[in-house]
Amino acid sequence: MAANVKPKQRHGIVRVDPGVLINLAAHKKKPGGVIAPGFKAHKALNLKFKGGKTIPNLSFRIVYLGAGGWPASDMASIDAALSGAMADPHLNHVMQQYYPGAPPISTTFLGSTKLTAAVGATFTRDSVNPVLAGLIADGALNGTNFDTTAICLMLPPGVTLTTDAAGGVGKAKGDTLISSRKGLGGYHGSCHLGATRVYFAAGVYSQFINGKPNGIPVWPDSWKNVCATFYHELNEIRTDPDIEDAVRNNNDALIGWYSDAKNGGEIGDIPMSEAGANLRSVMVEVTLGNSVIAPIQLMWSNAVGGPEGPFG
Repeated sequence: MAANVKPKQRHGIVRVDPGVLINLAAHKKKPGGVIAPGFKAHKALNLKFKGGKTIPNLSFRIVYLGAGGWPASDMASIDAALSGAMADPHLNHVMQQYYPGAPPISTTFLGSTKLTAAVGATFTRDSVNPVLAGLIADGALNGTNFDTTAICLMLPPGVTLTTDAAGGVGKAKGDTLISSRKGLGGYHGSCHLGATRVYFAAGVYSQFINGKPNGIPVWPDSWKNVCATFYHELNEIRTDPDIEDAVRNNNDALIGWYSDAKNGGEIGDIPMSEAGANLRSVMVEVTLGNSVIAPIQLMWSNAVGGPEGPFG
């Protein structure tokens, strides 16, 4: 994500200036409120429904790439926290406003898959399709309803994520390389594999490497950064799943909820942009209804004109 995101440029990407990450200290939990502390209502940034698809009843599967490089405790923590956060009634109360008149939204966690094959030093947008095609060919995604399911591709420690692609998210005209070494945390999109469309999110293992950030390492515990990034991406898939197709086909009618305002974007982008250097104002730890403590990123709420906490 970057400031001044314009339609048809960098949809689906969460990115910050690495300079704001260098001096971050350990995260401290913030007290709750309807609108996040430190924010004033800014309803000019509110999302508008553009007519595209949304997914009120979302399913997701986690795929740990290069699983041999992952700490086992990190994978267990992400499974528990991310699945709990996406199904939490108080967090979903914030999201429900984008489904007016609809029954309560829901999320189903389909479990996690560990792929032991080594991952190259850099994972690009062009790397996504072969991974998903392999999962389908191996039967790992048998029975999946691809119309309502997101596949989360989580990179192991040390791997760089970029948006470089022959097609897809790619990089904006005139932009420099969009890379996790330059503040990219993750992005989402859709792959077309024959007649099958697969929604995906790809994210980096956010950490400091030799004193420099790879991804968005707000917390010293990397699994927390991963969890918050994918909470961001999954809620964007829920409210705007076909954004990459909208860019690819130059068709704004495919966009779901989006803000065309300056510094606008998708539901997870605007809070990051508004937070600026104070990322801890929107990347917080919350206690879920099942008593699990989950690191998340607050989503934009039209109701309060700002990032809203998980309060019913």
